[in-house]
Order: sequence, then structure tokens, then C-alpha cells
Amino acid sequence: MPEPFNSTMPLPSPPNAQPKDEKVGLQDSNQPPEMSASSEKKHPENENRQSQQNLRPTESENNEPYSVHSSSAKKLMVLAASLAGFFSPLSASIYYPALPAIEKALNVSSTQVNLTVTTYLILQGLAPMVTASFSDSAGRRPGYAICFIVYLAANLGLALQNSYAALMVLRALQSAGSSGAIAIANGVVSDIITPQERGSYIAFASVGSILGPSLSPIIGGLFAEYTDWHWIFWFLLIFSGAFCVPFFLFFPETCRKIVGNGKGVPPFWNRNLPDILRARKEKQRQQRAENEEENANRQRSRLSIPNPLKVFVVFTNLQTVMTLCPAGVAFGSYYAVLTGASGEFTRVYHFSEIKVALIFLPMGVGGLISALSTGKLVNWNFHRHARKRGIMVARNRRQELLNFPIERARLEIALPVFCLGCVCTVLYGWLMTQDVNVSGPIILLFVMSWSFAAFYQVLNVLLVDTYPGRGAMVTAVVNLLRCEIGAGMAAMISPLTSATGSGWSYTIIALIGVAATSPLLLTMKYGMKWRQESAAKAEEKKSRMQEAQQRQEV
Repeated sequence: MPEPFNSTMPLPSPPNAQPKDEKVGLQDSNQPPEMSASSEKKHPENENRQSQQNLRPTESENNEPYSVHSSSAKKLMVLAASLAGFFSPLSASIYYPALPAIEKALNVSSTQVNLTVTTYLILQGLAPMVTASFSDSAGRRPGYAICFIVYLAANLGLALQNSYAALMVLRALQSAGSSGAIAIANGVVSDIITPQERGSYIAFASVGSILGPSLSPIIGGLFAEYTDWHWIFWFLLIFSGAFCVPFFLFFPETCRKIVGNGKGVPPFWNRNLPDILRARKEKQRQQRAENEEENANRQRSRLSIPNPLKVFVVFTNLQTVMTLCPAGVAFGSYYAVLTGASGEFTRVYHFSEIKVALIFLPMGVGGLISALSTGKLVNWNFHRHARKRGIMVARNRRQELLNFPIERARLEIALPVFCLGCVCTVLYGWLMTQDVNVSGPIILLFVMSWSFAAFYQVLNVLLVDTYPGRGAMVTAVVNLLRCEIGAGMAAMISPLTSATGSGWSYTIIALIGVAATSPLLLTMKYGMKWRQESAAKAEEKKSRMQEAQQRQEV
């Protein structure tokens, strides 16, 4: 079939053109956006025909794989990055059961102890903005190195201190070190996983952030019950130290600015153990070529002062804001339920501290099942839309999404599961006002955890899809909103329940969620059109700048 060009008249097919009845791939990432936009405007009568005309296979111009790593290696890398991000929610929630003991040991008020929680949440939202910018320029491994050096030092100090001032400062440092790794994890996913494959890796990318808030209160409760509260920080120090040894020995540099699709030779500070051994092995044979490539990569990975304000450029895009806010509210709703659960089960069922800690286990299981199942749903819907439009999806190739309804493909999964979570939130609130068997609320906690985690994961994937190569930056913004909204909703649930009762308080939480997600209906309907218009404007601006530069040179 003829290929569209910058003219309304198609050129003759080349000898190696595909037959008419063959499916075609997603548009080549090297094709200018205005070509697709202009073609779409000139053939509005047939959407399916338009997709087949505008979407071209990437292999025609670029046979390089998106990543040289195997599927199993990519899964291990994403899982390792996710576990690196596990320490932030783990450190946040493991601390809660020990608050009364810390208050007594340091002879301070509950308000003063709660300030350490607030400080932690504030730094948890702000730190990723610095690490995201740094890892995008210097590489993922240097970013992780700084995060874990700060985190390990803070844990050692917390385990040894007996002062309120030291506790406040070191908890802030602990938060800064651990939360910085969260943004880098999504940067790793963006580096090595294409949008059409991204659903398969949700489970591996989400394990840390989902299990952390659910399992850490159980661990913290056991330490608070049977040991001194200092042992919480000794545990975090030993656990994180044991994780760092294999992580820094074997985790490779993935930043595409430095190593491309993984074939590039990273600078010395970005190398893992296999890179060092490979460099030594090749040194005698390819000394000159290797040095040239390494010097070029060193220039690309030049260390610079991170600019945390750089991430706020994301807020200039209305469509992105319409996706960011629901993601933050979803996690805030989850934290509100998580925070209120302890008081609810103590009040209604007179649970002990250990039993209260155990109710978080079904929430953790629900989140884990969500991670394992959501990816399959996301991939299935992506391929369903591709088949519907006659598009051939290429594995391990970067393919342009300009003419693909990625918003609809993602949100058709996200919105129904979030609605299910809101319904369960309302039912949970009203059940806690009745004398019902404890299994009812626990089942609803399981379903809520599954729903909110699935919704949050899919929106994260959508944001990374629409910001290719800048996953760390987008995740930093998501993390900022998630932490601040989560802190607000977690602080709100207790006074709200006291004022209105459990039934109405959780109904209000659900209504806030519904209101926040309503704009996603517009994103689902008009998202692709908005992206095409933005791409056309960006290309037009680029052309004007090039013309102005050429005139200045003349």
C-alpha cells in the first residue's frame, strides 16, 4: 500500500513495500509528528484506514532493539529497582507502632513525636525531585549510590541516638535517602521497557511500593512488642546493607543518555562488576575505540548540580495534571484507609496491637495480586486496540504512540477498578458502624487494596508512556503529589470520623476520589488528539527556531 508523505498525493510503493493485506506496525519513532498530524487531517473519513496509512513499522529504518537485555534480565532489573524503592514505604510505616515507646523514652509529647512523621512525609515528597534530575544527567547508578549512602548513614545514626533533635534530623535524612530511589526505579522502567511491553513488568515494578505500607506495620509491631525501639533502625541498616552488596555489584547502568540501548560503554562511576570485567577483557583489543566511546559517554553523563525545579515543567501540560491528580488522590485514599484501620478495628473489635498489625496482611496480599494481574489486563487491552486498528506490535522496538489511543487503552482498565475501590470504601465505612463478623471488613480491605493499587499502577504506566525517556522526572512529581495528598488525607480521616462517624467519613473519601478522577473521562476521549496538537505545535516551534537560526547565520 502507498505510504503517506508530506503531500496529499501518495508516492508509488517501493519494491519492498508490504502487501495490502498485511498489518502494519506502529509509526516509526523517527517520523516527524507533523507528518502524522497532517495526514490525519486530510483523511478524516476513515479512522482505521487513517491508522494504517499513518502507522509505519520501525524496522524499515532502524533494526536496533530498544534494549539489548533479555526479557528475564529486564525483569530482574525492574524487580531490583522496585526493591530499592521498597525501603521508603518500609521506613515510613515500620516506625508507627513504636511511637508510644519513643515518646516515653525521649520524654516528649505525642505532638512532638508526630512532627517526626510529618517531616518524613515532607522529605519523601521533595527528595525525588533532586534525585530524578541527577539520575537523568549522571546516570541511575550514581543516583542510587547517593541515595543509599545517605540512607545507611541515617539508619546508623538513628540506631545510636537518644535525642529528640537527632531523631528529627536523622528521620528527615532517612526519608531523603530512601524516597529518592522511588523516582529512579520508574526511570529504569522507561529506559529498558517499551510501552507495548510495559504492562508485563508492572508486577515487578510495583512490588516494593505496594508491600512496603502493608508489611512494615507488622514488622514494626513485632519489634515494638518484643525488643527495644532502636532495633527497628538496626534492622533497617542490616537489611539495606545486605541489599546494597549484590545490587551495586551487578545492577547495570540503564540511562539511555549514557548507554543507549545497553550496548554503550559506561564511564567508570557507572560500571557494575560485569562492566569492569568486560572492560578489562577488551582493553588490549580495543583500547583506542573503547576510550573514544567512553570519553563520548563521559561527556554525555557529565555531573551537574541537580535542579529540582526542572520537574515542575510537567505541570505546564493540562493533560498531565489531569492524570497526576487522580493518581495522588488514589494513593491518598489508600493511605486514609490504612491509617484509619488501626483505630477502627481497635474500637469495634477490641483488637490487640499484634492483631491490629495482622489486618494489614490482607491489604498487602491484595496489592501483590494487583501487581501480578494488572499487567496482564493492561497488555491485553493494548493489543486489543492494536488489532482493532490493524496495527502490528513489534517486540523490543521503540514505536511512536502519536497515532495510537494509549490513553483509552490504559484508562479502560484503570477507571472500572477505581470505581470498584470507591464502592468498597463506602461499604467498608458503613459496615464498621454495624455489628458484623470481622471477615466482612477484612475482605473489603483486600478488594480496596487491589483496586487502588491497580489504578495507581496503570496511571503510572500512562504517565511514563506519555513522557518517554523522562520516567524518573514524572515519577518524582507523582511521588510529590502522592505524599502530600496522602499526608493530608491520612491526617483528615481521624477528625472526620470523629465528626461524622465511620459511614459518612469513608463515603466522603470515596466521593473525593470520584470527583478527582472525573477529568480522566475527557483524557480518555480527547487524549490522542491533544497529544497530536501538542506535537504539531512543538514541531512548528522547532521549525521557526531553525529558520531564525539559519537567517542569523546568513
